[in-house]
Amino acid sequence: VAEQGSRIMVLLSSLPGDITQKGYEKKRAKLLASYIPQLPSKTSSSSSAPGPSTSSASRHHRAHRSGGARDERYRSDIHTEAVQAALAKHKEEKMALPMPTKRRSAFVQSPIDTCTPPDTSSASEDEGSLRRKAALSAVLAQSLQSPEYWINRSVQSSSTSSSASSTLSHGEPKTQPQPQLQPAASVLADVLAHTRIGDVPPDVTSSTPQERGSRVDLPPAVRGMSRGQSRSSMLDTADGVPVNSRVSTKIQQLLNTLKRPKRPPLSEFFLDDSEEIVEVPQPDPNTPKPEGRQIIPVKGEPLGVVSNWPPALQAALARWGATQAKSPALTALDITGKPLYTLTYGKLWSRSLKLAYTLLNKLGTKTEPVLQPGDRVALVYPNSDPGMFWVAFYGCLLAEVIPVPIEVPLSRQDAGSQQIGFLLGSCGVSLALTSEVCLKGLPKTPNGEIIQFKGWPRMKWVVTDTKYLTKPSKDWQPHIPTANTDTAYIEYKASKEGTVMGVAVSKISMLTHCQALTQACNYCEGETLVNVLDCKKDMGMWHGVLTSVMNRIHTITVPYAVMKACPMSWVQRVHIHKARVALVKCRDLHWAMMAHKDQKDTNLSSIRMLIVADGANPWSVSSCDAFLNVFQSHGLKPEVICPCATSPEALTVAIRRPGARGAPLPARAILSMGGLSHGVIRVNTEDKNSALTVQDVGHIMPGALMCIVKPDGPPQLCKTDEIGEIVINSRAGGTMYYGLPGVTKNTFEVIPVNQAGAPIGEIPFTRTGLLGFVGPGSLVFVVGKNEGLLMVSGRRHNADDLVATALAVEPVKTVYRGRIAVFSVTVFYDERIVIVAEQRPDASEEDSFQWMSRVLQAIDSIHQVGLYCLALVPANTLPKTPLGGIHICETKQNFLEGNLHPCNILMCPHTCVTNLPKPRQKQPVDVGPASMLVGNLVAGKRIAQATGRELGVHQFLSEALQWRAQTDPDHVLYVLLNAKGVAVCTATCAQLHKRAEKITATLMERGGLNTGDNVVLLYPPGIDLIAAFYGCLYAGVIPVTVRPPHPQNLAATLPTVRMIIDVSKAACILTTQPLMRILRSREAAASVNVKTWPTIIDTDDLPRKRPPHIYKPPTAEMLAYLDFSVSTTGMLTGVKMSHAAVSTLCRSIKLQCELYSSRQIAICLDPYCGLGFVLWCLSSVYSGHQSILIPPLELECSLPLWLSTLSQYKIRDTFCSYSVMELCTKGLGTQTEILKVNACLCVNLSCVRSCVVIAEERPRLALTMSFSKLFKDLGLSSRAVSTAFGSRVNLAICLQGTAGPDPSTVYVDMKSLRHDRVRLVERGAPQSLPLMESGTILPGVRVIIVNPETRGPLGDSHLGEIWVNSPHSASGYYTIYGEESLQADHFNTRLSFGEPHTLWARTGYLGFIKRTELLDASGDRHDALFVVGSLDETLELRGLRYHPIDIETSVSRAHRSIAESAVFTWTNLLVVVAELSGSEQEALDLVPLVTNVVLEEHHLIVGVVVIVDPGVIPINSRGEKQRMHLRDSFLADQLDPIYVAYNM
Repeated sequence: VAEQGSRIMVLLSSLPGDITQKGYEKKRAKLLASYIPQLPSKTSSSSSAPGPSTSSASRHHRAHRSGGARDERYRSDIHTEAVQAALAKHKEEKMALPMPTKRRSAFVQSPIDTCTPPDTSSASEDEGSLRRKAALSAVLAQSLQSPEYWINRSVQSSSTSSSASSTLSHGEPKTQPQPQLQPAASVLADVLAHTRIGDVPPDVTSSTPQERGSRVDLPPAVRGMSRGQSRSSMLDTADGVPVNSRVSTKIQQLLNTLKRPKRPPLSEFFLDDSEEIVEVPQPDPNTPKPEGRQIIPVKGEPLGVVSNWPPALQAALARWGATQAKSPALTALDITGKPLYTLTYGKLWSRSLKLAYTLLNKLGTKTEPVLQPGDRVALVYPNSDPGMFWVAFYGCLLAEVIPVPIEVPLSRQDAGSQQIGFLLGSCGVSLALTSEVCLKGLPKTPNGEIIQFKGWPRMKWVVTDTKYLTKPSKDWQPHIPTANTDTAYIEYKASKEGTVMGVAVSKISMLTHCQALTQACNYCEGETLVNVLDCKKDMGMWHGVLTSVMNRIHTITVPYAVMKACPMSWVQRVHIHKARVALVKCRDLHWAMMAHKDQKDTNLSSIRMLIVADGANPWSVSSCDAFLNVFQSHGLKPEVICPCATSPEALTVAIRRPGARGAPLPARAILSMGGLSHGVIRVNTEDKNSALTVQDVGHIMPGALMCIVKPDGPPQLCKTDEIGEIVINSRAGGTMYYGLPGVTKNTFEVIPVNQAGAPIGEIPFTRTGLLGFVGPGSLVFVVGKNEGLLMVSGRRHNADDLVATALAVEPVKTVYRGRIAVFSVTVFYDERIVIVAEQRPDASEEDSFQWMSRVLQAIDSIHQVGLYCLALVPANTLPKTPLGGIHICETKQNFLEGNLHPCNILMCPHTCVTNLPKPRQKQPVDVGPASMLVGNLVAGKRIAQATGRELGVHQFLSEALQWRAQTDPDHVLYVLLNAKGVAVCTATCAQLHKRAEKITATLMERGGLNTGDNVVLLYPPGIDLIAAFYGCLYAGVIPVTVRPPHPQNLAATLPTVRMIIDVSKAACILTTQPLMRILRSREAAASVNVKTWPTIIDTDDLPRKRPPHIYKPPTAEMLAYLDFSVSTTGMLTGVKMSHAAVSTLCRSIKLQCELYSSRQIAICLDPYCGLGFVLWCLSSVYSGHQSILIPPLELECSLPLWLSTLSQYKIRDTFCSYSVMELCTKGLGTQTEILKVNACLCVNLSCVRSCVVIAEERPRLALTMSFSKLFKDLGLSSRAVSTAFGSRVNLAICLQGTAGPDPSTVYVDMKSLRHDRVRLVERGAPQSLPLMESGTILPGVRVIIVNPETRGPLGDSHLGEIWVNSPHSASGYYTIYGEESLQADHFNTRLSFGEPHTLWARTGYLGFIKRTELLDASGDRHDALFVVGSLDETLELRGLRYHPIDIETSVSRAHRSIAESAVFTWTNLLVVVAELSGSEQEALDLVPLVTNVVLEEHHLIVGVVVIVDPGVIPINSRGEKQRMHLRDSFLADQLDPIYVAYNM
């Protein structure tokens, strides 16, 4: 127990993401739970050995009655046990995955009844999953004995056509079933771990040889994490190559590294394009390679010629219609399974004739018929009405028009409806035939017309019921030519990408195919055939509609709807009609087996051929065996089961002929899945868990020739022990994709080539899309389909195999009716596997998560491949195909577009993305100054620096105000507007001076202050704030402006106020009466100590007093004010501004913006810090211009306020913040027309010459551009919008003035930015980032770009830290404990070489200077400063430097519902927080999309995705995200997230 305990602690310490204390406790409790003694009764029952095996049938009855066991039908027991054994290995680390946290409301399942048909359908769902059936363990021929048993038994087959390695084991005698373990929740896995672990085969993934039979501990590098390893250490070891890659690739990497020539470390060198970005996995020397000789094409038996075979299929119908009119052709069943009607050959002939006559002569006029022979016509008939379909099909053949059977569309938004539209368009179909009943059921517009289906061409609908057909005139005869190469009909086929194409089958192909099927299946005239398949396409049509008519067979069709209601109906039909042939799929075998207990007296001895249409699916073998096991006692002969392989292009590829009585059954191949993934055939010997048992599909069709070629690249012939695509040459195949000559060539005209690349002959082959090989005796084996092929890191996996594995992981509690979809998406240069399953409505969160983590482990163990994403969606929400299966392409589309709406999701990018580039190793900084300088000169690079114009003399601001009050007392300096745009307050020079004096007098009387004391100004944005500021200057005290607390949110905003008051050691607070009441209120007392406020003076009603004297500072270096601000990283910093800095700053702005008394400017900014405060309070007093003040808060009540003010006052220059611009863009963007014409607003912005955004960040180009574009209609010039740039050390470095050139934009390569370099690229280059110049450098300012590590200057267009030298830089941080070192570092720094005497201030921002072609005011070439981002904010990941804004831009583009996003790192994990603006059911859609986009665009794996409500990401007054606040709230569990996903 001690050991277990320590292991748990290790597990807990390594949890990759449950950050919060709460999460830690929860996890700890869960891990310890299995060691807390259980109730004795439970233990005894679960650990008792399973009882003796009962007969499988009775056990089955029991399972069938208990409600949940319906999912038993999907099981292949061999596979189930293999999966359980694989999971037992993982038992120790079962809970190492942190469960995602989810807000309760987000888990509300969509009410199941709203979308579920009544449960009768439960028998029918999804063909796809039903294929991997089930079966009872009793049945399986290879039961799970020790591996030696069946290795020794596998007989070496005749090596004539197979290489020595393709050993096939022959059918063995039935062995006793293994007792099946009751699924007793988690105990099952424990029992397995103890009972079976001894005979687990040695683990081939580890490189250490193991004794057979010894207990298998997890080898150190089994894929998946070893037991105690923490996620963070995993990310950091081995140069960032995740530790869990296989040992062999490790050794190989080492070998390759040793071989590589050593290269001197070049600090300027970095890898660039996609080939170099991706870490190419080195080939594993142990990969199995094909060793056989080149395959020889396989010939089918010759197609015999029978004298009475008809010259065309229509001729056969004409013959039977005339000579055997009473003979039954087709019996259709009603929904209960009783015969509904029987169509005789006579009726079929006469009705088809009528229809052909009507089509050619009665649609349109004599001169202008609607249909000509050769036109394409859609056939839209439901499966439940085969009679109408037969008549329509043969009617079209007789009229020589080309039928295109399609599914009945059910709604405008059917899954795949657009693709069916593509099919109809490519085939040029404009007419559809249908039945009256079906037409009534189609969705209609309000005025009764059939709606236009999405993507469909315009269609005319023709009803073909007999009463609407015209009897042909006496002299009319249909034209029945001998079969030729003209197209007879078109069968639709969906490609892997979802496109639906039409395969054209010519008349001769159709006839030859019927002849070949007749010969292969030995059909005789007058036989009876039961068909359960869809008669519109594939086997259901080829046997049940075409070949049956050629041979006058009586076909009994059992539609899908009947099978849903009565799964035994086809078996009963066989029994009643003594049918000779039955045409079924695995699911039909399965359902019959499930329901057979009600039927005691069925007899299947009449069957000579039970054709299994999907026998090519490797998982069909268990259904066939199980069915035989149950029905052998009912007369079913083992040799009649005939699996076959078909393809839409080549029609029937191969079919097993019925065997002779008593002859041995055909062999089975037991293949290694590992071998298959490398495309080679290896008999499975090492690990019985990853075996695939495949049955043959017989021999190829008569008259055909077959080869196996490589599935990708040129069609090179495979070797005998290699898996490839089957290609067929035959007269009985499809001829082309109708209307698509380009795609046709690659599929229907393939000429195989040999090893040397030379063609092997002239004859063209057709690709079948089936992957397989030729076994002994020329038997064909199929192991998968091209469309289900997933190519991951150069290995092939079959979607069906993965579904089978997922289904074998006890899906009973989790998966709804076995509905699972598997597909791959391409992310970061490789395919990634995604599994989506429907979750049962009653599944608990715990169960689902447990199931998902076990599926990960099972697929990892058995297929050695990592899953990228596992998603569970509510039951019945995946898009369906017409027969109820899952529509994979639509599901994939929904996944990629974020429309899947999962209720549970697990992403595992850390485990499966193994091709990330190696992390960058930083070079040590040891370059001497001399060599740097020489280097710069040699490169011919100019040192990157830029300078503003010269500045003149300065004066004190307090004197400026006094001078203005005397010389121009009535000049209005300030106008303050309210939300209605009304001027609520103005101030002339004299008024402002007098109010300042009143405040000074009060301060001197009541404050008891000394010169140089700090005074906090706590005012809403307005003129009181300005008066109080000058009052402080007059009194010789130092003002500190602080944003007032928000009355509705005191708890969050008051502590910041308190903090500034404490840090600045304020002696007194000036404020208004309402704010004074708030400071002393009971609500305030809840968050801060209100008893210890300094003196509070309210300045609302002051007596008219003048101060005895006005203070004049002795020197300009004395402090004027303190500027406090919270940085984006959450640091509160105050900087000291001297009188000299203030006056030079104001003069600099005056020169740059050409400000003088007659000018008006509008300011919509927060006036508490930085440049916003300078423009609001200082600039007008210095320059004398009039400032119209618009508090940004007023915009929330009246959005157009700012723009209408610009228009009304004809403002030329305006200043705003990003948040104001964003409010206008989002709120008014759609209302530009209203703003233009509305009489009271009538906004016209043509007067605006410059609109400057005040910011301390990289310019937000997308926002400024969309603002310019949106309001262009209101007359806003495209050149007006620009940005400013300031920092803590210097409040204003750049400001786009009136004189300089327009700001330029450059495009830089994002990859090089991560390496701290600038590489300029063209617009539109991949991975390019547009950067806008931050405005012209202000007069008096010098900027230089410096390497932050060496402190040496850098050349033009090099990325480095921006350093500034200017008389208006701040004079230092306001520090209490005198941390002088910090201050000196930031404010008075010298270069390490070049110009050692100048003192520079470090801005803490990365950027570069580029000399442009533009000229500045003095006629020199203009130097543009580009700001890239704050150094404090950058994220160091994988040795590279990332700017959060770049990742956030990508994230916000990922889905329409992401309103805003923010990123930060936590212990090496990248955390993305996204605000969800849509409904909560979209929350989980964002997780994969966010992970994809960050991986694709930034080559980073997201560790945690947090989905929150809008407005959760904190933003400061400048509109900047407070990422560190967000991080602290996340870690303190205060975000109330909708969902937190921990990516594995």
